[in-house]
Amino acid sequence: MTDTPPSSPPPESPSAPPALPDRLSTNPKSPFYDEALLARGVGIKFDGEEKTNVEEYCVSEGWVRLAVGKTVDRKGNPLTIKLKGKVEPYLQK
Repeated sequence: MTDTPPSSPPPESPSAPPALPDRLSTNPKSPFYDEALLARGVGIKFDGEEKTNVEEYCVSEGWVRLAVGKTVDRKGNPLTIKLKGKVEPYLQK
């Protein structure tokens, strides 16, 4: 028997889009904020519907935080509600 090294995953091609994070926020104060990724454009499908008012999402826990209208709290942050369901992030083209 010959010893062969374990196969490694194929290297990512330069044109392949980066994998989206499990959790992402639009709030710059959040540790899950990624300005470069948000600038490229991230879309969210929640339970099969396109959502445009997502403030934060988590794929592994299956929830999104949605802004409630134009209402803001006393610090100027949008008021949000947390909904649970199937979250599918994707890069917009």
